[in-house]
Amino acid sequence: MRVPPGPGIPEGLVVADADLVERFSRSPGPGGQSVNTSDSRVELELDLRTTRALTEEQRRRVLRRWPGGVIAVAASEHRSQLRNRAAARERLADLLRTALAPPPPPRRPTKPSRGSRERRLKAKKERGHLKAMRGRVTD
Repeated sequence: MRVPPGPGIPEGLVVADADLVERFSRSPGPGGQSVNTSDSRVELELDLRTTRALTEEQRRRVLRRWPGGVIAVAASEHRSQLRNRAAARERLADLLRTALAPPPPPRRPTKPSRGSRERRLKAKKERGHLKAMRGRVTD
């Protein structure tokens, strides 16, 4: 399985098929006769602690986000087992790519400017005045 390049994995990643565990079962729900008679649902698992595709730094980063150590996905939206296998591998690659991404930089706290505070209060006063004018008309 190939994981395209992204943040945290600039060269991409290749996970050996031996590291993946695939299980097939009957797909529940609608979809016609072939869904109910063939094992088209695909469950795909990757054990992050034993895979040889990750470096130690990548393994630490992924295990921080997936403390259980196993990423599992299932696909059953297609009638074909082959298409479900491709969908499950794509989902697993997306999960790995997001788990390997470095954490975002810390937020720098800021304060609203004086002008923005004044504009906000002016808009609130105008809105309150508009609502006050909606009452009954009295002499």
